[in-house]
Amino acid sequence: MALKATIFKARLQIADMDRDYYAEHLLTVARHPSETDERMMVRLLAFAHNATDSLEFTRGLSSDDEADLWQFSLSGEIERWIEVGVPAEERLRKACGRADEVLVYSYGRRTAPVWWQKHQQGLARFGNLRVYRLLPEQTEALAQQAQRNMDLSITIQDGHIWVATEEASLEVTPEKLQ
Repeated sequence: MALKATIFKARLQIADMDRDYYAEHLLTVARHPSETDERMMVRLLAFAHNATDSLEFTRGLSSDDEADLWQFSLSGEIERWIEVGVPAEERLRKACGRADEVLVYSYGRRTAPVWWQKHQQGLARFGNLRVYRLLPEQTEALAQQAQRNMDLSITIQDGHIWVATEEASLEVTPEKLQ
């Protein structure tokens, strides 16, 4: 019998001073059985960092043809394609051909630095690709905040992201690699 996704509810109160975006989002996030709390929380962080009314989660790990998050224009074109983790170069090439803007939030104590070193030159040719690296200490601390029902206050200013819950407050600073 196949395992089912675990459902998480998240209330994000976002104050993004860098983009003058202030909103509350009530999200339902399905965590795939093979997905870790760390990856799911990085997806939530990527959502908060790029939040708009039209940004949405996809089937993620369940689908090879979809991003982790994406945003469509009113005419149906993909405006923003967001990947979490260390996607294959071929996947990013396809995404760059389909979307106006592609973002990668790479994380992982060992995998992210090795992935970037291996793919940096090949990815440099994509003008619509931005790559961020998240430090393992920060994403591991973020994973500790995962709960089935979450209330997160997220403040973004000068490239820093502060995530606050009732129990903790932590800072995540995405390092822009490309």
